[in-house]
Amino acid sequence: MSVGPEGLRIGQGIDVHRFSDDGDRPLVLGGIVITGEGARGLQGHSDADAVAHAISDAVLGAAGLGDLGRHAPDTDPRRKGADSMVLLAAMLELAREAGWAPVNADCTVVAERPRLAPFIDRMSERLGLVLGAPVNVKATTAEGLGALGRAEGIACTAVVLLSALDLGGRSEGVR
Repeated sequence: MSVGPEGLRIGQGIDVHRFSDDGDRPLVLGGIVITGEGARGLQGHSDADAVAHAISDAVLGAAGLGDLGRHAPDTDPRRKGADSMVLLAAMLELAREAGWAPVNADCTVVAERPRLAPFIDRMSERLGLVLGAPVNVKATTAEGLGALGRAEGIACTAVVLLSALDLGGRSEGVR
């Protein structure tokens, strides 16, 4: 594999949401509805999918296009309750229009509850389908420290590697 550094860009993203008081709101992470003990929905304008939001920010950052709030502000009534996987697909389209395609993504979800291990593979698969590239999802806890450790919400960090597209729309950064 040869890699041309001028044809690659990396971006990072982070998203944090507190748990919602709405008992009917589903917990959505990585496009998957999470169930089980401690699975409460997250507060937010869209579906509050912290994983999709962090990856969206990483994609936009790598492409030099700002952040998710710039392209999909939480003040936009059209985005109320929006599916964050649809938002992620839209941010990927902006990156493609700017000449970039995903190579891979890696993200870490920080949550005391619920237990996410049973959902990790499905999240990786669903996100990979949207990105058209491998996505690795990991989960950890905050070991009881701070707001995340008190299970007041969930955070996610993500990095995404983008490769420049050639004129035919193919990725040329990694061979």
